[in-house]
Amino acid sequence: MIHSVLIIGQSNMGGRGFVREAEPITDANHRLVLINGRWQKIFRPINPDRKTSGVCLAESFAERYREDHPNDEIGIIPCADGGTGLIQWRPGSLLLDHALMQLSLAERSSTLVAILWHQGETDCAPESWPLYEERLTAIIREIRKVPAAADVPFLMGGLGEFLPLYTETFANYIHINDALRRIAEKEPLCGYVPAEGLGSNPDHMHFNAAALLEFGRRYYEAFRPLEKKDRLFLPKNLPLDARHSALEAL
Repeated sequence: MIHSVLIIGQSNMGGRGFVREAEPITDANHRLVLINGRWQKIFRPINPDRKTSGVCLAESFAERYREDHPNDEIGIIPCADGGTGLIQWRPGSLLLDHALMQLSLAERSSTLVAILWHQGETDCAPESWPLYEERLTAIIREIRKVPAAADVPFLMGGLGEFLPLYTETFANYIHINDALRRIAEKEPLCGYVPAEGLGSNPDHMHFNAAALLEFGRRYYEAFRPLEKKDRLFLPKNLPLDARHSALEAL
C-alpha cells in the first residue's frame, strides 16, 4: 500500500541542499514521488520548483517512515514553491488549489498520512509577521475541508537561526516561530518542529544538505505521537465545525 505525504511551503521545504554534500539515495523502490499523477521512484530533486532545487527534508522523513512501516511504500507529493508568502497560499490561491489538486490525484492510488509545511522567510517583513498566525490558521482550516486531509498530522518546521546573517529583516524569524508554536498548541493534529542548531548553505537563507536530512528526521519524530491519533476516517459529509470539534476532542 502507498502512504503519501504532501509537502508545501517555500524554498526550504522544496529543498536547496547541495546534492554533492549528501549520500546517494537508496531504497528507491519503496520511496516514491508523484509526477504527472503517477508514482515514480524517488530521485533528486524531489521538488524541482527552481534550478537550484536539491536535497529535501522529505527524503529523510520518508526514510524513517519506511523503517517503521516496512510493509508500505511512502510517496511524496511535491508542491512547495520557493520565495512564496502566505498571501500566495491563501484559500482560493493558485498554489493552494494546485496542491489540493495534486492531493486529489494522489488519493486515487494512496492514502495521505501527513502534511509537511515549511514557510515564513518571506513573511518576516514588519507588515507581515504580525498576521502570520491568523493567515496560516486560515490555510490549515481550508486544507482540513478536504476529507483526505481532515484527520492527518500537519507538521510545521521552525525557521533557521542563521537567517539574521542574511538580512536584518529576517531577525523577525523569532516571531514566525512563536506563531508556529501557538498554532501547534491550539490546532488539532498540528505539530511544531524545532530548527535549533541546524546549519545553512553559504547564503545564510537555506538549510544545508546535512541540516535538511536531520530536519526531516525531526519532522518524523514530531509526527510519531500524532500518528496514533491519525486516520479517524471522519464521515466525508461531516460539517467543518463538527469535524474540527471531533479533532479537538482527541
